[in-house]
Amino acid sequence: MMSNEVGELLNALHAGTMTIDQVAQRFRERNWPRRQRPEPTSYAEMAAEEAQDPDPYVPGSYDDVAAAYHSGRLSEAQYATLVQAIADSKRREDAQEDPA
Repeated sequence: MMSNEVGELLNALHAGTMTIDQVAQRFRERNWPRRQRPEPTSYAEMAAEEAQDPDPYVPGSYDDVAAAYHSGRLSEAQYATLVQAIADSKRREDAQEDPA
């Protein structure tokens, strides 16, 4: 895992120097990188996107969380908590951008 804030937080959780609640709170407070590709709007676009290479790894993103989970550094419960915190953060960002 590359050195970045997300990696450092995951390392601290794994080492026991931070709790899951502390890491989740920090995840809720930070801004997360978004994918650059626009969402497909038709079945043809979805099919074309499916044939493309996957998005590249983005350091400091959800990719670090997924990698930690798949390598066994996060339990299923920890992973679920952190994914929820990321979703909370993104919903907060979206609400700030679109105050409708």
